[in-house]
Amino acid sequence: MRITLKDGSIKEYKEAKSVYEIAGDISDGLKRMACAGEVNGNLVDLRTVIEEDCELNIITVNDEAGLKVIRHTASHVLAEAVKRLRPEAKVAIGPAIADGFYYDFDTEPFSREDLDALEAEMKKIIKDGHELKRFTLPKEEAIKRMQEKGEPYKVELIEDLPEGEEISFYDQGEFVDLCAGPHLISTKGIKAFKLTSSSMAYWRGDSEKARLQRIYGTAYNRKEDLAAHLERMEDAKRRDHNRLGREMGLFTTVDVIGQGLPLFTPKGTKMLTKLQRWIEDLEENDWGYVRTRTPLMAKSDLYKISGHWDHYKDGMFVLGDEEVDKEVFSLRPMTCPFQYYVYKNEQHSYRDLPYRMGETSTLFRAEDSGEMHGLTRVRQFTISEGHLVIRPDQAEEELKSCFDLAYHVLSVLGLQDDVTFRLSKWDPENKKKYLGDDNYWNSTQDALRQVLLEKKVTFTEEEGEAAFYGPKIDIQAKNVYGKEDTMITIQLDCAIAENFDLYYIDQNGDKVRPYIIHRTSLGCYERTLAWLIEKYGGKFPTWLCPEQVRVLPISDKYENYANEIVKELKANGIDASADNRSEKIGFKIREARLDKLPYMLVVGGQEETDRTVSVRSRFEGNEGTKTLADFIDYISGEIRTKEIRKELPEEEKKK
Repeated sequence: MRITLKDGSIKEYKEAKSVYEIAGDISDGLKRMACAGEVNGNLVDLRTVIEEDCELNIITVNDEAGLKVIRHTASHVLAEAVKRLRPEAKVAIGPAIADGFYYDFDTEPFSREDLDALEAEMKKIIKDGHELKRFTLPKEEAIKRMQEKGEPYKVELIEDLPEGEEISFYDQGEFVDLCAGPHLISTKGIKAFKLTSSSMAYWRGDSEKARLQRIYGTAYNRKEDLAAHLERMEDAKRRDHNRLGREMGLFTTVDVIGQGLPLFTPKGTKMLTKLQRWIEDLEENDWGYVRTRTPLMAKSDLYKISGHWDHYKDGMFVLGDEEVDKEVFSLRPMTCPFQYYVYKNEQHSYRDLPYRMGETSTLFRAEDSGEMHGLTRVRQFTISEGHLVIRPDQAEEELKSCFDLAYHVLSVLGLQDDVTFRLSKWDPENKKKYLGDDNYWNSTQDALRQVLLEKKVTFTEEEGEAAFYGPKIDIQAKNVYGKEDTMITIQLDCAIAENFDLYYIDQNGDKVRPYIIHRTSLGCYERTLAWLIEKYGGKFPTWLCPEQVRVLPISDKYENYANEIVKELKANGIDASADNRSEKIGFKIREARLDKLPYMLVVGGQEETDRTVSVRSRFEGNEGTKTLADFIDYISGEIRTKEIRKELPEEEKKK
């Protein structure tokens, strides 16, 4: 038996050997660090026995896949600890995830004190160093075993497995779990771990099913790596828009209004307004869009024509009962069918196309309560929505233009390096979810793929992520905790025009079906604001700040001068205020810094006499004395160009 290793060297054996045994034959050090194996490119357990020629890579604690094995094993240790301290708890699932692991339990909620007690119990289990032993059972025996242990969630998982599939378990002494693996050889392989939080979770993500208690944790091979991760998590908490946005007074939520329905304060509203005005002017003046304004609701008839009633009804807020009411309405979850009727209001020739419609659209979607978070997942939101009615021969150029517009918006906001790109395709195994046939989907997906290739961006392809009417280019971003959301989308739709009898008159006077591009340029304003809060930690580019300048008189005597300056700043389109409180100037400066303001103008007797201002900024500290006219000229340029001014390290700032 010839085993080809990662470095190209070959090991020969006369008898079958496990991956773990081969690792030990290579070196004792590799055996100690081994977490799993990769046989002919497939991840396998260390206990896997190799019986024929293959290519083998030993996965170690230094590999990302090795960390995943450590974390998966840590989740089993957590489950054993929970069963020790709460024997009545029922175990559900406990996978490794990005940066950690979790395990779900049917039990009472966990407090921080409970997590601390579980950590102590886990340390005992790890110290005991139980070996994890893998074994398999036939389906009926596996079900019986879990029934005898009183684990209904495991029974359900086994019952859902197809007949004949190998059902494997891992035994670590006191605890046996249904699991495909792979796992460490012993619990002693877990060197550093932490339980980070707990929350409620629905069984299998279904709000109609049992409410479980989820414990999150993480594990690393070295204590230093764990400490660095925990520090990153603390920074994430500081930047979490749901916390920081509230602390900065940008938005709030109220129980009697409802979950997923944020209220924006004057500060938050000002930021959203700046974004909206910028996008509307940009689209209309520079990218050839016309603006529309359409209703927030419509009869079910409209959504039946578009197909949303059949494909998306569960995600809509429906007003009325089809069994009882003559007319049933729904709040709109999208704008496309409304804008189609704007297009249909007049007849268009081939010369009129592309016809680009843009709208600042408020939409409504019936999100599950467990899915909502801050501003990133809400039930009412506003997007920079647009629909382009185009000739088929214009598809390539217009798709590229939509991509360029989106990338321009990201670049101005300083977010272009924080995104990834995804080609969202249909699921050919579930064709009933979609309009069109194989040829339709292959051709439209190819068109979007070509755009991504020509733009030379790295992208992934994901089946089952397309809209029911067409594939998408999705521009993705992660929040501070690593959760990914779609920020901007570009969709090609060559089917829906038939449903709405959309057409244009071609050169021969014939009616021809157009293509439709559904797109956003900024995406959801609420989600973008959340992204900006976390990206900048609340220290926004000057043009976006709800308060750009605060004037600080050093005493009450200079209040009138401060107010004159504010008046002049506002007259030049600069958001400014004066801090006329009877406080010491040092206190006022500290308050302005805590509010993350870009600029402070300190004024006293000398400044009033000379008609100047003493400029302090978030970027460089003390920037010296300037005439008010010079300062206005400078900051106006910064706002007009939407410059993202860099902040110097504290030790380099001028005091």
